[in-house]
Amino acid sequence: MTTPLHEEKVFKDPVHKYIYVQDQTIWDLINTKEFQRLRRIRQLGTCFLTFHGAEHSRFSHSLGVYEITRKIISQFERNAYVDWPKEERLLCLCAALLHDVGHGPFSHSIEKTFGTHHEQWSCRIVLGDTEVNQVLRRVSPTFPEQVAGVIAKTYTHEIVVSLVSSQLDADRMDYLLRDAYFTGVNYGTFDLERILRVMRPYQGHIVVKESGMHAVEDYLMSRYQMYWQVYFHPVTRSAEVILHKIFQRAKHLYDHNYSFRFMLPPLPSLFNQTLTVDEYYLLDEAFMQTALMQWSFEEDQTLADLCARFLQRRLFQYVTLERMDEGQVERLRVQMERLGVDPEYYLEIDFPSDLSYDVYRPGVHDEKLPILLLDAKDRLTEISRKSEIVRSISGIHMGKYHLYYPQEHILKHLSQLDPDLQKLFSK
Repeated sequence: MTTPLHEEKVFKDPVHKYIYVQDQTIWDLINTKEFQRLRRIRQLGTCFLTFHGAEHSRFSHSLGVYEITRKIISQFERNAYVDWPKEERLLCLCAALLHDVGHGPFSHSIEKTFGTHHEQWSCRIVLGDTEVNQVLRRVSPTFPEQVAGVIAKTYTHEIVVSLVSSQLDADRMDYLLRDAYFTGVNYGTFDLERILRVMRPYQGHIVVKESGMHAVEDYLMSRYQMYWQVYFHPVTRSAEVILHKIFQRAKHLYDHNYSFRFMLPPLPSLFNQTLTVDEYYLLDEAFMQTALMQWSFEEDQTLADLCARFLQRRLFQYVTLERMDEGQVERLRVQMERLGVDPEYYLEIDFPSDLSYDVYRPGVHDEKLPILLLDAKDRLTEISRKSEIVRSISGIHMGKYHLYYPQEHILKHLSQLDPDLQKLFSK
């Protein structure tokens, strides 16, 4: 098992003020090369092109998730709640710290192109021949499998999984506060301390005292606002569209034996989808930014132009569509192609969506576990049954259709488009 540090370590943090490390295992994990790599991965992907302060890293977020989890557990232990399994403390802390260790550069953009998922990579890093695995195995030979189980949401104890991944978890609470702080908006703020005080372990669940319902409402409304105002910001989405097109084009060229002027490992393995854990470690945003810079000088004009657009923030313009008109979009594709603009790489329909709160419970280990209120008579009630605010935002798939396009090309040839399309782009 783990041993306490002789003297606790402290990180100064702009969101939580201080982050306390008291266990040797946690300190050793933080100092592994795989966790230190997260310093080189931005938390919000392309959001820095919209909110210039959004330069914070997955490293700082992961520390924040750990700290919130530590505070929750400390509150449970101080109050000696009988339903809290004390033996799971270290497992919760390690899973909270490592939940994002598998994140790649630019957040989810690479995942979309190459069909990878950061949680799968987190598990591969935890279970593979890594420094992280070596540290975890010092606890016990089976401890890495337990940590991977919590990250993958397959661990048998719901109460452990829900601390790290649920609709009221340490992950969401940290990223809302942290992202709001670094983007400079007020939408993501809520009373974290109040929520932590009213959380309880009860009959295998993490529940909230009924008196804390309004604090949870505030948290859910903050999440609703952050998705609309920050995560789904159309300028950020435009940058993500271009980044996806870059990787899409680069992979197409690679598959057709194009001779790149810049193609260093591990890019071939990325395109072949044969990345090892050691190769994945090399993929950070500094490396990918270098690749984009070099690709902006490629002979392939499409790849070069897309990379230059991203690096110089010459993003696609967008129009909001009231409804999805497939016929209209197809006409636009045909006319763009006739004008010499490849719609495969210069046209995109985007519909970002997310559920602010899901009242359903599709599976015991699903991240959509409901938020349960505990009343004075020890009865549990799903929060939307008592909160009109939660009911009003439950089950709503947030999002609007946006059509992204290169404005300079469309304006240059606007008169050659049919009247219906001219009207669309003249709004």
